[in-house]
Amino acid sequence: MNYRILIVDDSPLLRATARRAVLQAGAAPDNVREAKNGREALDALAKAPADIVLLDINMPVMDGFEFVEQKAKNPALAGVKVALVTTEGNKKRLDRMTQLGVVHYLRKPFEPEELRALVSELFQEGK
Repeated sequence: MNYRILIVDDSPLLRATARRAVLQAGAAPDNVREAKNGREALDALAKAPADIVLLDINMPVMDGFEFVEQKAKNPALAGVKVALVTTEGNKKRLDRMTQLGVVHYLRKPFEPEELRALVSELFQEGK
């Protein structure tokens, strides 16, 4: 698959687990990149586009909310899908993400099969 994926999480272990899962879902290794926080993610997207961002909410430097708000201000990023992969369980905070246009959500900890299913679903939506 030619989808470009950016995994954004401050945990190296989660990024590695997510990378394995998206590769197993069919992503090409060269199309999977990583960032430690929202600021790095925006910088990465400025250098090379992505189709899907797998985003944590709770991160240092720039959290997931700030990332989504900044992404929304950039018309060049309008087509980038965002899926939350987070420990966040606060309904108000998750509802806020929905209001910002994020409709896909996977709660950590997750089974790799769950992340593969989410990525496969996002791939299918892109067809």
